[in-house]
Amino acid sequence: MSCADIDAIAAQLDTIRSDIENSLGARDAAYIRRTIVFQRALEVAARLLIAGTRSKAGLLAGTATLAYAKSVENMELAHNVGHGQWDWMNDPEIHSSTWEWDMVGPSPQWRYSHNYRHHVFSNVLGVDDDLGFGILRMSRDQQWERQHLVQPLRNVLLALIFEWGIALHDFYSARDRATTDSGKDAARQELRAKIGRQLTKDYVVLPALSGRRWKRTLVANLTANVLRNLWAYVVIVCGHFPDGAARFGPEVLQEESRGEWYLRQMLGAANFKAGPVLAFSSGHLCYQIEHHLFPDLPSNRLPEIGLRVRALCDKYNLPYTSGSLTRQYLQTVRTIFKLALPNAGWRAVFRAAPPI
Repeated sequence: MSCADIDAIAAQLDTIRSDIENSLGARDAAYIRRTIVFQRALEVAARLLIAGTRSKAGLLAGTATLAYAKSVENMELAHNVGHGQWDWMNDPEIHSSTWEWDMVGPSPQWRYSHNYRHHVFSNVLGVDDDLGFGILRMSRDQQWERQHLVQPLRNVLLALIFEWGIALHDFYSARDRATTDSGKDAARQELRAKIGRQLTKDYVVLPALSGRRWKRTLVANLTANVLRNLWAYVVIVCGHFPDGAARFGPEVLQEESRGEWYLRQMLGAANFKAGPVLAFSSGHLCYQIEHHLFPDLPSNRLPEIGLRVRALCDKYNLPYTSGSLTRQYLQTVRTIFKLALPNAGWRAVFRAAPPI
């Protein structure tokens, strides 16, 4: 691809951004406010159902509803508000600097790690900390170590406790960028405080408010958190690790132009096919390519942006990686298992084994 083509792609993507920004208004503001009301009403209904019914069916229905409410809060609200997608409204309650999500990690630590380290340096080996989250080998260019043999098991554990993995991942990023001991300690105290508040809310206060049915609420909260973790994990890995999502060496960052940055975002992400309900439930991260191109544009606009980005890819014969959610997930799992082994396979494992 010529430099002229890359510049032309950048200009057309800039036009898409301008068109969306210039058209933002009351319809978009009404969308996010409706979503907040819906999510909060759903959570209240779930908690009333959990504490107010005696049947197991009622408990299961309430727990499933609570898990969905937590997923909406995490994906469509907290993630997208944290990206600054709604900052243009100048509403202090729906702003990236004030929104605190329903997770154990502090939002400010996540915003730096995710919005800067991940989105600016997306899929660059050794720079993007989200590439394998520091515990999974997701590229053959990453050096294999014997610890990677257990990464299929690590993958399952990560999915179950995904919010804790995110919290620690973001804390390490905040700690490492601190230049003084007091700064590192402040990051540690911020994490501890948020964990304390979150655990107190979910496993002390809310169960206590349920009175004699505190055990039901305790189990429901724990189960809903695990289900939310699993769903968030599936959505995230399906947008970054299926076949076709490219990885890049750090040399690409040298004098990278705006057009080349756009290309890296397009080639390093993957979409999955979704209707309106699945798109909403995933925080519209089924449009991961579009989200990486324009992370601060409102999520409800990604479907229309997607039509224009796909047409642009077709015009310049660029890959547009997409598939069903099941296909993208199974491809990711296959990659995790394959890269648990060194590039040379089992023979290299045996050679690396210490003598008995």
